[in-house]
Amino acid sequence: MSVTKAESRKRIHYRIRKKIRGTAARPRLSVYRSNKFIYCQCIDDISGRTLAQASSKETAVANTGNKSDQSRAVGKLLAERAAAAKITTVVFDRGGYLYHGRVKSLAEGAREGGLQF
Repeated sequence: MSVTKAESRKRIHYRIRKKIRGTAARPRLSVYRSNKFIYCQCIDDISGRTLAQASSKETAVANTGNKSDQSRAVGKLLAERAAAAKITTVVFDRGGYLYHGRVKSLAEGAREGGLQF
């Protein structure tokens, strides 16, 4: 029985989520990557609330170069919104994706914006 790429990613994501827990002081920076867009949010897992979010669908980011450039811009935008919500440190949840390409660009953009992982 063969396992699809999506099923494999889900398995990896479950394995990551067993170890990572976001709190109000140090929320989880969750990443979702579709073929066209990238989404990220800071989540407090204890209360089940999203504290800040950003995506490449937003007009401020939508036309800023290729998808990697957009991901970096999304990371910076999230860092600004997190700073407004008084969040300085986060736990990075790569969502089962490899830390490479757009996911890495988003993380670097968030670090440039002032978030600490």
